[in-house]
Amino acid sequence: MKDNGNIHIVNLANYVQPEIKEEYGKDWVTYGKKNSYFQYLIDRSRGSATNGAAVTSIIDLIYGEGLIIEGLDRDSSEVAKILEVLPEEDVKRVVNDLKRMGQCALQVQYYGRRKSCKAKHMPVECLAAEKLSDIETEPQAYYYAREWSKVKSRDDVQRIPAFGTSTEGLEILYIKPYNSGLFYYSVPDNQGGLQYAELEEEIGNYHVSNVQNAFAPSMLLNFNNSNPDEEQKQNIVRDVRAKYEGSSNAGKVIISFNDNKENATTIEAVPLSDASDQYQFLSDECMRKILVSHRVTSPLLLGISTNTGFGSNADELKTASILFENQVIRPFRQLLIQGFEKILEFNNINVNLMFESINPWEEEIGDQEEEETVAAPEPDVTEEAEEVEMSHQGCTHLSTDFEDQAMYEAIAKFGEDEDLENWECVHEMEVNYETDDALNEMLNLASTGVARPRQDSEQDGEGASGAEYKVRYQYSPLKYSENSRAFCKMMVNAKKVYRKEDILGMSDKAVNPGWGAGGADTYDVFRYKGGGGCHHKWVRKVYRKRLDEKRSMVVSVADAKRDGFTPETNPSEVSIAPKNMPGRGFLDGRN
Repeated sequence: MKDNGNIHIVNLANYVQPEIKEEYGKDWVTYGKKNSYFQYLIDRSRGSATNGAAVTSIIDLIYGEGLIIEGLDRDSSEVAKILEVLPEEDVKRVVNDLKRMGQCALQVQYYGRRKSCKAKHMPVECLAAEKLSDIETEPQAYYYAREWSKVKSRDDVQRIPAFGTSTEGLEILYIKPYNSGLFYYSVPDNQGGLQYAELEEEIGNYHVSNVQNAFAPSMLLNFNNSNPDEEQKQNIVRDVRAKYEGSSNAGKVIISFNDNKENATTIEAVPLSDASDQYQFLSDECMRKILVSHRVTSPLLLGISTNTGFGSNADELKTASILFENQVIRPFRQLLIQGFEKILEFNNINVNLMFESINPWEEEIGDQEEEETVAAPEPDVTEEAEEVEMSHQGCTHLSTDFEDQAMYEAIAKFGEDEDLENWECVHEMEVNYETDDALNEMLNLASTGVARPRQDSEQDGEGASGAEYKVRYQYSPLKYSENSRAFCKMMVNAKKVYRKEDILGMSDKAVNPGWGAGGADTYDVFRYKGGGGCHHKWVRKVYRKRLDEKRSMVVSVADAKRDGFTPETNPSEVSIAPKNMPGRGFLDGRN
């Protein structure tokens, strides 16, 4: 406010970007004063139309259809058990916090003398990290308060240990990405666009105020026949300032105190030229910068029409969607799954957890990568392919040219159909090599190269209770794309399970010619599946002999272990898709 005798000019408040600061209190560190920065982030996604739409849309894309286990249907018993530990509603809230505020938290509740646990969402704005000692690298606890603005002492907060640091019945698992310059907290990925979100809010407020005030201009208030003392002037200025200052009242107020009307102050109006164009520019610039801060590859992802060099909006949307899924959505999911797996591991659940995508081009995301990296030619598929019923296992498979059919006949000699009538699958998980001895033992099994489907495997066994167990492997996931090689299509279509001996027997046969080292016709199928760049992996399935139809299902491999049956360990490469191996799984040195 400027004061020049009897004329007082009330200016709009200057914008100062909120400071991102970790405030050190007594035993804790808050995110801004009284944890206020969390509320600032919430307000920016509520007040800005563009920012709010981007945040909401990205949350929906991250969550998709929710958590599933790779290769299993959502209604499977294994997925149901996951959702008991990580309820869908709580997972959706955690996704919301991570995107909106850059971090999220779960309260982990333990049961049965800490033999199992369950996760529930914890509002991250209610937590403050405990200060670290000189030797600590991660907070050992978090302090909870419903409203940090009302916290005055240690008695107003509750200390909750961090996950894995205590023997108490409740702990906090805090999930956040690393951010340089911040130790206890993280910033949202759209931090750089928050000032534009705030500007977009103020532009909206300004225009609403103009409409409500019938487009009244900035004001000059003349107080005639009045020359109050300085204290009275200041009181009047404060009252006017409280009522008219800011974008909600759209303007600047000039207050003049005059002895009489004849001595009233006059103001020459200085109109803003091209005001509508300037506001349109600001509005468009805000939208553009907000979308850039969210790394939105095309406004079409949010339903905003564009005019680009693409052949059509459909082409632009497809390309943008694939890029956005890889560059933005997947990193969020990976960060969350890493946190979720810590909770599942405590419950002795080891699965390949993933979010089911709602991206209509999800399969093409993987296909595009395989097209770029797989240099070996695929067998040509004749246009007049016909359905030919193969005698083995009574299955019907697609016959293409002679080479593919010969490949199928080689593959069809191995494996067996799942016998779920007499055997129940008690556990399914990615397999894992742990020792060289297990690898050597496994390789010795392949010496005969003879397929014996539906016979016992050396990995089969009997539990202490007398229950029979068998171990089989399945090619996973059970899906492929148009660009997948013939071997992968046939393995998926077969939907068989294999003894380890059968898979190693394939390694001595030309089941997928040309994908070995130097273009050889044979290679280790157990390790390298469909060859370099392949997206598939082997999943181990443990079955238990059914006693009768009413017998309850074993839900974990841990139950089999307690019964005295321990499945053999396997090399780690078995559970890794070749595309994720060193050199992308190419045996001839290609990358």
